[in-house]
This record gives sequence, C-alpha cells and structure tokens, in this order.
Amino acid sequence: MGEIMKRISFALAGACALVLAAAPAPARATELTVLSSTGMQAVLTDLKPFYEKETHNKLEMTFLTTNLLKDKIDRGAKFDVLVLIPIPSMVASLVKDHKLEPKLTPIAKAGLGLAFRPPAPDVSTPEKLKAAFIAAKAVAYTSTGQSGLYLMKLLGDMGIADQVKAKGKVIATGQTAAYVARGEADIAFQLIPELNAVPGVQVVPLPASIQEYLKFAGGISPATQRPKTAAAFLRFLSSPTAIRVIKAKAMEPGN
Repeated sequence: MGEIMKRISFALAGACALVLAAAPAPARATELTVLSSTGMQAVLTDLKPFYEKETHNKLEMTFLTTNLLKDKIDRGAKFDVLVLIPIPSMVASLVKDHKLEPKLTPIAKAGLGLAFRPPAPDVSTPEKLKAAFIAAKAVAYTSTGQSGLYLMKLLGDMGIADQVKAKGKVIATGQTAAYVARGEADIAFQLIPELNAVPGVQVVPLPASIQEYLKFAGGISPATQRPKTAAAFLRFLSSPTAIRVIKAKAMEPGN
C-alpha cells in the first residue's frame, strides 16, 4: 500500500510540474520613458499613480515646452512616448528623421489665460486686457512655449509688444504664475492648467474673441523596445480615469 501511495504522489507532483510549466508567465513590469509638454504636466502627474497601480509599470517623465522637447530629441534623447503640441512642421521633421511614428493620438486641449494676485482686474474684453498689460509693472511669460509665442502675436496686434517686452519676466520653461505668487510680476500668461497649478493666484481665461486653444497629442518612438506598452499607455489617456483628471484640470479630452 505504501508503494502505491508513493507512486500516486510522484504522479501528482509530475502533473503539477507540467501544469506550472504550461501556465503563462506573469506579465513583467516595465518602465516607460515619457517626454511631455509642460501643458500636460498637471494631468500626467496626477494620473501617474493610477497608471502605475493598474499596470504595475513605472513612468519616468520629463516635462519641457514642445520646442525644447524637439531640441532634446534632436540631441539624441531616447523615449517611448512623446506628448506634445502637434505643430505640423515639427511633427513632419520628427517623422522624417525616424524619431516619431506618424500616427498621433489626440489627448486633450486647453485654453490660454492670465494669473493675477487676487482680486483680478476685469479683463473680459480685449480693450480691458490691453489696459491691464499697459498698467502692469511686470509680465511673466515663456520664451519657448506656444503660449508665449501667441502672447507676442497678441501684443503685436494690440500695438504694445515693445512696451510689454521691456517689462517682461521671461522664462524658457516652467510656471509663469510663480512670479505673480511671489509678487515679482503683476500678470502671468500661460495655459490655464499650468496657471492653476500655482497656489495663491487668481486665474482668468482670455476673452472669448481672442482665446486660443492648444491641442495635445501622443506619439510613439520608432526605436522603443516596448511598442505595445507605449500604445497601451496612450489608450489609458482616454480611459474614464484619465478623462476625469483631464476635466478636473480645466482641459477638454480629445481634440
């Protein structure tokens, strides 16, 4: 009887070994390198823990203005996913150089605004906004971001570009509203989500007649070793969780 039990035990052990060998290996966690425009920083920072908990993958994220991201990639920076403002000439250049897959995924869009120390003045019309720019002792804006480029066009149309440039607090990238919060500028100009990320300021959108919406899209590097994971991350950015965060940051999902 003992010999029979031994044989049964050996048979069961062998069967278990076969089952374990045939079972699929658990998915291995990986790390995605994401280069992103600063306009999406508030959204992606809030989404990071949700994504990592859901997938067990890790996100390594760098935030710069879209123009600086292009420079960084041209200098050889490696990435899996790129989130940027899809300026046609820039995207065409990256695709031509085999640094970005041609298919982009729309993510969100956001309007431009101004930050003031409360209470904010009435800037509900272009004329009132022009008066506020003239009265300001210092105006903070970015020199490389699309928001700063639009501001220069707007001030040129108003005929006050030189006046504002003379009192500009200009940064290459970062949060312009921090200058207002510290009392170093009277007005900060940037995307509304970026302005909202700074405590101690009151954010007001541009008047509707001169409002400009910047769109964000995501793309994948042709050199990525994790194309399926990168594609899944872009799909995650249109999930109910992502849409909830996008809306909470004063952005609209999709384009």
